[in-house]
Amino acid sequence: MIQNDYITCRELIGFLADYLEGRLTEEQRHEFDRHLSVCPSCVNYLDAYRKTVALGRLALTPSDSSAQGRAPEGLLQAIKSARRN
Repeated sequence: MIQNDYITCRELIGFLADYLEGRLTEEQRHEFDRHLSVCPSCVNYLDAYRKTVALGRLALTPSDSSAQGRAPEGLLQAIKSARRN
């Protein structure tokens, strides 16, 4: 790679999960970080991706408390109807 050539935004997005999980080689991580140093759009995308992952994990965290109340009857009927189709 020529010194001034950067990976593309599309390539960066393809490496996001590996980047966040620390699975990139040293050279790949360097190129990823180098792209981030010149691309505010990808910095924003990475930030939004991190927040989305964190919120998803939070939403799936088991709760010790039980659900309160009952689901509305109309909702239950709509689910049952959709399952029959």
